Amino acid sequence: MDHQIDLFSEQDSYIKGRHLVTIFHNEKNLYSVVRIRVVETSIAYKEKEAVITGYFPKIHEEETYIFYGQMKEHPKFGMQFQAKHFKKEMPQSKQGIIAYLSSELFSGIGKKTAERIVEHLGEQAISKILDNPSVLDNVPKLPSDKAATLYDTLMEHQGLERIMIALNEYGFGPQLSMRIYQVYKDLTLEIIAENPYRLVEEVEGIGFGRADELGAQVGISGSHPDRIKAGILYELEATCLQAGHVYVLKNEMIPNVKQLLEKSQPCTIEMSEIEAELLQLAEERKIVIEAERIYMPSLYFSEKGIVASLKRMLAQQQYKDQFPESEFLLALGALEERTSVHYAASQKKAIQTALMSPLLLLTGGPGTGKTTVINGIVELYSELHGCSLDPATYKKEEAFPILLTAPTGRAAKRMSEATGLPAMTIHRLLGMTGQENLEYNEEKMLEGKLLIVDEMSMVDTWLAHQLLKAVPDEMQVVLVGDEDQLPSVGPGQILKDLLQADVIPTVRLTDIYRQAEGSSIIEMAHKIKNGNVPDDLLVQQTDRSFLKCTTNQIPEVVEKVVLSAKKKGYTAKDIQILAPMYRGPAGINRLNELLQEIFNANPDGTRKELTFGDVKYRIGDKVLQLVNQPEQNVFNGDIGEIVSIFYAKENTEKEDMMIVSFDGIEATYTRADFSQLTHAFCCSIHKSQGSEFPIVILPIVKSYYRMLRRKLLYTAITRSKQFLILCGEEEAFRLGVKRDDDLDRNTSLLEKLISEKQSIVTKEDYNYSLPMLLSEETMLDIDPMIGMEDVTPYDYM
Repeated sequence: MDHQIDLFSEQDSYIKGRHLVTIFHNEKNLYSVVRIRVVETSIAYKEKEAVITGYFPKIHEEETYIFYGQMKEHPKFGMQFQAKHFKKEMPQSKQGIIAYLSSELFSGIGKKTAERIVEHLGEQAISKILDNPSVLDNVPKLPSDKAATLYDTLMEHQGLERIMIALNEYGFGPQLSMRIYQVYKDLTLEIIAENPYRLVEEVEGIGFGRADELGAQVGISGSHPDRIKAGILYELEATCLQAGHVYVLKNEMIPNVKQLLEKSQPCTIEMSEIEAELLQLAEERKIVIEAERIYMPSLYFSEKGIVASLKRMLAQQQYKDQFPESEFLLALGALEERTSVHYAASQKKAIQTALMSPLLLLTGGPGTGKTTVINGIVELYSELHGCSLDPATYKKEEAFPILLTAPTGRAAKRMSEATGLPAMTIHRLLGMTGQENLEYNEEKMLEGKLLIVDEMSMVDTWLAHQLLKAVPDEMQVVLVGDEDQLPSVGPGQILKDLLQADVIPTVRLTDIYRQAEGSSIIEMAHKIKNGNVPDDLLVQQTDRSFLKCTTNQIPEVVEKVVLSAKKKGYTAKDIQILAPMYRGPAGINRLNELLQEIFNANPDGTRKELTFGDVKYRIGDKVLQLVNQPEQNVFNGDIGEIVSIFYAKENTEKEDMMIVSFDGIEATYTRADFSQLTHAFCCSIHKSQGSEFPIVILPIVKSYYRMLRRKLLYTAITRSKQFLILCGEEEAFRLGVKRDDDLDRNTSLLEKLISEKQSIVTKEDYNYSLPMLLSEETMLDIDPMIGMEDVTPYDYM
């Protein structure tokens, strides 16, 4: 356990020494471990050498540095001095400065030139040059190229130390300071002094509050235009990301910005001042204002791009008559006979529409046969087009004709298992993985003939735009999703808007087939979707049950259920606990602690583990990825397992590391990346979208009230394949089913589609009604004279 003991007060603690060796240096985030020979220290440390850890550039050999921070004892590596900031010790006398400037460090500066510089600028020569390089212009006989080289070398060796010290004085920690420096380099202090609010837009991890504190320190406060602009941009982005909106209404946003600015600093901001800066930001193209709506440009143009892509795709007419209906029906009948699957009328219509139109929107709840239809589309496409479904039969340069994709790795894996064909995430399909051989190119079009996208409810506005833009004219597209599930985590409600716009050929599957197999979970889900609670909610079924308990009893009940399932042979992969909130006695964090001890305990300490904050990670732990990490081909919501842990002393990187396997894709995490992970024994309902689990345990209590909504419960319940265990308060469950409010998002895709409806080839152009299939019962219902209105017996004579 990486528990660290504070031995000394951090105040005024320093250790000065000469660099001996760099043990570790990470070029990415500049985290370093160095050993120095101690020259002087303010703490009770008697050793001749010390190990220093912190965020700083490469330390130069034989140079003397002063490190400020705190001495701590690491249980594995012993005493270490954790440096908050540092500086290189500079010569104080004229002779020392002359010797330093004429050293090998400064190419082209000899002793005489160094003497002239010091004579002209005095003992503060170095700081004067760093503050203003133009002071070198008046040094006699100093060419401008040598002056520039001198300044650049000083900045390389002294500038970062000065910047880090200044940032520390502004209140930034070493890691954040290094992140700021990596963005702005030598211009860091200049940019902060001029407009610290740029940090909100350009440096990850800095919010408006922090930038506003900095603004006050450099004299930017009150109604300064830069401050108001930063408040507007922060409020706009935060609202869109947190509420899923594509735009914010002006009359709602201006009061929120006013409140933000006045709360952060004691001042009075006029509404008119905010409105003036809104117009200025629009002129600078940092926001888009349309009527009374305010957009982030990326979201505004993504919606416009989606409409343009759909118009282009629906304009393709070549599919409507590509196969005679008789040929389709013959192939469909042969498929039913071969697979022993008998498609319902709505399923047949979905398959025919998919094959005979450029675009199909297929929606339906659990158990309605969406996967069956996808399989039918794939099989019949192969049959009618005469193409193989075996990827091995295609040459390397040949594109496989059918592309299967989904927003998450788990959903893509389910598609692959259901169809027997390769499937991948949308990010990977588009090349958004950061891998050298698979780089994203927004101009590149997809290769293939048929694209099927599953779990469309999870696709946000940004991703939908990038995906549809990459669809070439000759490709047919099938979009599949459940309209009653939660909308995407990111802004927008793409599936809902597309369905309401009514411009795309659409088939809704409503008949429930899994219910016939005795699934009371599916029956419950469909009742909840319609706002009803099953009469037998509390009655134990073969596949579900409801255990009544209070909030404080939730951990105990969950523990008993999990232990019982574990005894029957179920593993952590089979059992998923879902909860809507992280904090509290029945929250995700508390339940993860409990479940780790059930599934992956370490009573004797023999199992490798690493501590990060309050969390212990062990080999075998089930973990969840919290952010997109395209360079490792891992994305927000992916669930994996820790397969290896390496302590710093065990690897060449000299840093604690974890290897996590996400369905065979292995990703490496150093300590700086640990915040991207969390335990996944219990996870949020939002993060479970696109997945199914044999057993789902769903606590529902009144303390979750703020999050309880019908779609949330529906989404959670439909994650369960075999068993559903509800535990908590019946009243809380009923309240959640009744609440179908507050889920609408501000989007304009629907009205953009409707306004373009006249110029879009609408779904009516692709409506298919299957002919009546003849049987003994239907044969006599057919009018024998149909189509014979103008024919007489004389026509046959």
